[in-house]
Amino acid sequence: MEKIKGFITSDKGKDISIVIIVIFVGLSSFLLGRLSVVSKSSGVKIVYPAGQSTDKIESQTATVLNGRAAALPFKTNTQSYFASSRGKKYYSSGCAAGKSIKVENRVYFASKAEAEKAGYELSSSCR
Repeated sequence: MEKIKGFITSDKGKDISIVIIVIFVGLSSFLLGRLSVVSKSSGVKIVYPAGQSTDKIESQTATVLNGRAAALPFKTNTQSYFASSRGKKYYSSGCAAGKSIKVENRVYFASKAEAEKAGYELSSSCR
């Protein structure tokens, strides 16, 4: 017992104890990080009412199901096109070229015809 106490109080024993503590803390941190990634949530699932086709999504009502929240009804966005209030080009909602336009400067349209009627032209990067 005296031999163990003497080793722990020596400089070599203190160095080894510090290394063991650092390794233990590192492993504990790693395992806690891995535990935080494990999730039982399956993400967001959109469920359409029975008998409703998914052909015209912009005019359908759907329900969002989330693992942690109750079902929330919502109306899908009918504004498929947008343009800058200061520009001459319009973009489809999926076009990456229009993402730099600030939301407060956007003008929305339901169709290409509506955007063109307002004097806008389809951006060449969205064709």
